[in-house]
Amino acid sequence: MLGGTHSSLAIARSLKRTGVPVWFVTDASPLTGYSRYVRSAWRWTGANDETAVEVLLDLARSCGLERPVLVAAGDAEVRFAAQHFDRLNTAFRMTLQPWEALQWSADKTLAYRRATELGLHIPHDYAVRSATGLDGLDLNFPVVLKPSMRIVENAFTRDKAWRADDHASFKHLFERAAALVGEKNIVVQELVPGGSETQLSYAGLWNDGKPVSWFTSQRTRQFPLEFSHTSTFVETLDAPDVVEAAHTFLTSTGHHGLVEVEFKRDSRDGKLKLLDVNPRPWSWFSLSDAAGLRLAEMLVSVAYGDALPPARKAPSGVAWMYAPRDAVASIQMMLKGMLSPFAYLASFAKVRAWGIFDPRDPLPALLDIPIGLTRKIKRMLAGR
Repeated sequence: MLGGTHSSLAIARSLKRTGVPVWFVTDASPLTGYSRYVRSAWRWTGANDETAVEVLLDLARSCGLERPVLVAAGDAEVRFAAQHFDRLNTAFRMTLQPWEALQWSADKTLAYRRATELGLHIPHDYAVRSATGLDGLDLNFPVVLKPSMRIVENAFTRDKAWRADDHASFKHLFERAAALVGEKNIVVQELVPGGSETQLSYAGLWNDGKPVSWFTSQRTRQFPLEFSHTSTFVETLDAPDVVEAAHTFLTSTGHHGLVEVEFKRDSRDGKLKLLDVNPRPWSWFSLSDAAGLRLAEMLVSVAYGDALPPARKAPSGVAWMYAPRDAVASIQMMLKGMLSPFAYLASFAKVRAWGIFDPRDPLPALLDIPIGLTRKIKRMLAGR
């Protein structure tokens, strides 16, 4: 398993039921490696290193592994595995598509183009590909700047999105983003209005262009509130139009593997607008187990070509919570009059899965905050 934090930890814990051993490789957060369900963990120089392919091939050989399943759990790792699909496929059982097909999901610019061709709704997009002539652009503020792909880690890709409320702030933010990811790797679009109740997701597993199992959810709370680093409270719900839109898009790309598709229902007209397609495990992956779907086990079955159980419908009202950050997000919402203390406390009754906490595997939860603080301090020092 390459990279990831909440998602890779959830997969390791899920696979314990079937006795599938997990090896974890990362250049970022080591949290998953402290799980009792991870057999061994390695640090490497990362997916963007020119020796990355050889490192993984050597790793498989040195461990005596015979074509183990390879799961890319981070954005950079997904692009790496897809772009080097043929070489990696000689030593691993791959769980995603080659880059020629996967890029239509992984790259926001291409995903929005495909969605438009399919008649799906997207936020209004401003085709800004150069810092030249920014002052003369006709923009309807507020607008949002996003990286087309989150491949390298920097302030822009960590934040996921920056908001501009006027031309001066837009120009400053565009130039800053361009210095970090390049002018052509920035998406500029309208800010779709609506609160957390409008944030909807489709999550599932696909096999050679066909859905295996899926569910839909509402990303009720997130941190930070406007553009999240992570969801903090997510609950299942029945959303047929979300399923229809996601299936339309994923069928067109012949999707294979895990995927999460994010939408927002525009409060002005009720239209469902595509925000992101994430062809990898998502942070609240353990919600799939809580809803009875066991996507991690089915992912391994797909990789080995085993028979799959029939798809089952996830019940509504099952929730996942990342408690430390959800407490912060909830307090901020209370101060803004967006959430009552009673509603926050009542949400605990729905929780069936936690972001990090598991009494049978306590070490990751104990180390979560110290590791996060250490990484933040290192970034601050590096920035200075």
